[in-house]
Amino acid sequence: MSDPLTGDRPAPLVELIDIVKVFPGVRANDGVTFTVEVGEIHGLLGENGAGKSTLMSVLYGLYRPESGQIRIGGEPVEIGSPRDALHNGIAIVQQHFALVPTLTVAENVVLGDERGRRLRPRALRATVGALAERYGLDTDPDAIVGRLSLGGRQQVEILKCLSRDPRVVIFDEPTTVLTPAEADRLFATMRSLAAEGRGIVLITHKLDELLSITDRITVLRAGRTVAAVATRDVDPPTLAQLMVGRAVKLRTIAAFTGLATDAADHGFDDDQPVATGPADHTTEDPTAAPRVAAALELRGIHVEHRGVARLTDIDLTIHRGEIVGIAGVEGNGQRELVEILCGTRRPTAGALVVDGVDCTRQGPRGLRAMGMRVVTEDRHATGCVLDMTVAENLVTDRVDRPPMSRLGWVSTRRVEEHARTLIDDFGVRTPGPRTMMRSLSGGNQQRAILARELSGDVRVLVAAQPTRGLDVGAIEDVTTRVLAARAAGAGVLLISSDLSEVLTLSDRVAVIDRGRLVAVLDRAEATLQRIGPLMAGVGAEVAP
Repeated sequence: MSDPLTGDRPAPLVELIDIVKVFPGVRANDGVTFTVEVGEIHGLLGENGAGKSTLMSVLYGLYRPESGQIRIGGEPVEIGSPRDALHNGIAIVQQHFALVPTLTVAENVVLGDERGRRLRPRALRATVGALAERYGLDTDPDAIVGRLSLGGRQQVEILKCLSRDPRVVIFDEPTTVLTPAEADRLFATMRSLAAEGRGIVLITHKLDELLSITDRITVLRAGRTVAAVATRDVDPPTLAQLMVGRAVKLRTIAAFTGLATDAADHGFDDDQPVATGPADHTTEDPTAAPRVAAALELRGIHVEHRGVARLTDIDLTIHRGEIVGIAGVEGNGQRELVEILCGTRRPTAGALVVDGVDCTRQGPRGLRAMGMRVVTEDRHATGCVLDMTVAENLVTDRVDRPPMSRLGWVSTRRVEEHARTLIDDFGVRTPGPRTMMRSLSGGNQQRAILARELSGDVRVLVAAQPTRGLDVGAIEDVTTRVLAARAAGAGVLLISSDLSEVLTLSDRVAVIDRGRLVAVLDRAEATLQRIGPLMAGVGAEVAP
């Protein structure tokens, strides 16, 4: 965008020049240069661990680089803290929210605002409501944040960010918790912000999002910039190849970059090689084991919480060697269903049957003994312990018994031997078993969780949002493991808000709406046109 009178281009809003950031044993950013122009939506693409979040953390003042320079409006600045970043007009919508669940939306929006504003409750609600309306965000200023869906909480994070009137807004994987309609509204908000002359940075693994909304795309790999291109000059195969530096068959992988609802429209076909991660295996669908018996039966499951029905009369059978996908907008009972299958919640009524045995009153230990394995939707809150080592996380389900321990004494040697085996088998990228789980990328945390859950006798695998926030390579690893569990005869329940993931992996699809299964469809019947209205509560059927 140039000055109409002089033809001169304004200075970039932000310039990161030759940024180097080093952690012990890792050169996370190795001379990265990145700019954001006035009124631009700039995509940042790369595998988990490529250096994207590190680079944005440098810009936001969470990390100090070893070398390099930051310029704001053409002037060098020092950003040593998030306060400095906000002072310089830089704001970030984090992937993991920093909200107080007991406060209202309006209270969270102004929490920590250091500009000294004091607003009466009525004025505060009006101010936040006007801001939400201005940017097309559908949220109630009086709503309690802890009662909102994940998509609703993200809108609060966006409002909190916009209330600071930033010049540059960083969105880190913003659509991982959104429905397609919510994502469309978010993109409309981004376009409105760019039209006001602000700069937008979009970090995402979904290629269709980058191609539909950005002006430019910068690709990082192994901490270095491998490309900075105009969006109009690239296509999905090119981006995927740039992202991971190698090619592999794609049609399945396309689903998890947001492209597989009709992959052929994007230049993919069954024989088209497309980029993926470091794994040697592909996502070719192994031959599924025959459905000879029921692995998991949910019989009339009903859950009430404080007098409100969360699940109502859930009847569903999952056979051995079958994947059943649960499709639905988040917050319609999926979390309660996973809690029942984990053994952390008991149903108000109904029965949970595993491999023919009634396990309704079993806790987590009893269910695991029956071969139930669960990958929960929030790997940080319930999937792992970030402040424990990788090895400790890999044995949390068996550390209390031989051969890991005896008479209350844990064998560190045997724990680490077991961990090394799983690290090698599942391709977990880590300096070693004693590395803290917190230091791994999201994809490697998920690989470690899968390694723990899929080791041993697996009769039922429950995978809730298993690929959320992961890159193409990590997604390939995760989905290959899920398909392999099915091929080995396990019954798999896949719970995902990503319809393309559900439709690509599932043999049957169950649609959940307001705690009820409104339809169970064979894969051939399950189309976007049929499932979409069911998810929205339109045209409910009787689930078999």
